[in-house]
Amino acid sequence: METMEEKRKRPRRSFFDEYKAEVVELCRTSGKSITEVAGDLGLTVSAVRRWVGQADIDAGLKPGMTSEEHAELVQLRKENRVLREERDILKRATVFFAKETR
Repeated sequence: METMEEKRKRPRRSFFDEYKAEVVELCRTSGKSITEVAGDLGLTVSAVRRWVGQADIDAGLKPGMTSEEHAELVQLRKENRVLREERDILKRATVFFAKETR
């Protein structure tokens, strides 16, 4: 038997940026609240509210990290992780070959 938590859990959905922009525009121009727009489209209120907030940040209306800055941060963290792994491999190889030459 399923628990209440398993029943309430929705599968994770992803949306294209164009769709998010359309939803944000609908929130701004329709005269409806975010709750009403989310309900009409079958979306969660928190997701729509987050999209509207991020659109405000990207437009410079609110302070915060823009989508471009976030994408750059993700890319730099990935690159940093790869560089650390490569450095660690080279360190281990140096120790290994130093022992071999003795």
